[in-house]
Amino acid sequence: MKRFNIVVNGRAYDVQVDEMAPGAPAPAPVPAAMPSAIPSPVPSPVGYAAPAPAAPVPAPAAAPAAAPAAPAPAPAPSAAPAAGATKVTAPMPGNILDIKVKEGDHVEANDLLLMLEAMKMENEIFSPATGTVVGVHVKKGDAVNSDDLLISIG
Repeated sequence: MKRFNIVVNGRAYDVQVDEMAPGAPAPAPVPAAMPSAIPSPVPSPVGYAAPAPAAPVPAPAAAPAAAPAAPAPAPAPSAAPAAGATKVTAPMPGNILDIKVKEGDHVEANDLLLMLEAMKMENEIFSPATGTVVGVHVKKGDAVNSDDLLISIG
C-alpha cells in the first residue's frame, strides 16, 4: 500500500492506494472517510499576497434623502413581432452563424431557420410552426442572450 499527500484546491488529503497485480479484479468501492486532521494552510503562490482586511466603515448618520435617479430608458425593441406571430427565441446565449430564411419565406414546422454557435457547438434552430417569416430580428454575427427574439413566424 502506498500513501500520498495530495493538495486539491488548497486542501491537503492523505490518500492510501493499494497496489494491484496485473489482471486482478478491482476491489469493491469503500466510502471516503473524513480527513482525520485539519490540513495546514497552504502558502500563497509567489507574487500573490492575501488582501489586507478592510477597515470597518461607520454607518452614516441620517443621510439626507437623495432625489431618486431618473430610470434608464428601456432599449428600443428591434421591430416588434406582429400580433399573433410565433416567436422563435434563443435557447441559450451565443452568436448567429448563419440565417437560412428571409422575411416573406414560407416555412414548415421543423424547417431549419438559423445556426447559433454556443459553447463551441453549432446549434440548429428549427421552426416551431408552419407559416410565413414576418420578421428576422438578428443578422449574421450578432451576439444574442437567452430568450432574445430571433425570428417571427405569422
